[in-house]
Amino acid sequence: MKTIINTPNAPAPIGPYNQAVLTGNTLYTSGQIAFDPKTNELVLDSISVETKQVMENLKAVLAAADMTFENVIKSSIFISDMNNFGQINEVYGSYFEDATAPARETVEVANLPKFVNVEISMIAVK
Repeated sequence: MKTIINTPNAPAPIGPYNQAVLTGNTLYTSGQIAFDPKTNELVLDSISVETKQVMENLKAVLAAADMTFENVIKSSIFISDMNNFGQINEVYGSYFEDATAPARETVEVANLPKFVNVEISMIAVK
């Protein structure tokens, strides 16, 4: 059985998917990009600001499932330019403790939705 997780505190899906799906104690988030849920506009001022918006969107989705970043066991980061890795990693890392940070992969891709620079999805467990 699955429970659909949606919150107005994160961007509404722009396709046939939900913000997250909870099955048992495991939450699978959809990839988040830097839409501001209040304005429905992309936040692309800098790669750091863009990454912060992505992480805040994920924080809202986790909260809707009564979880936090401490529950995250796996992250997938998709970036359009590996030269941005350092800045993305710095912002991403500020949301985790190094000793308990989740497993992760970071992959450079040709394009992302709306041609953003970063998209992140997560798996979390209660």
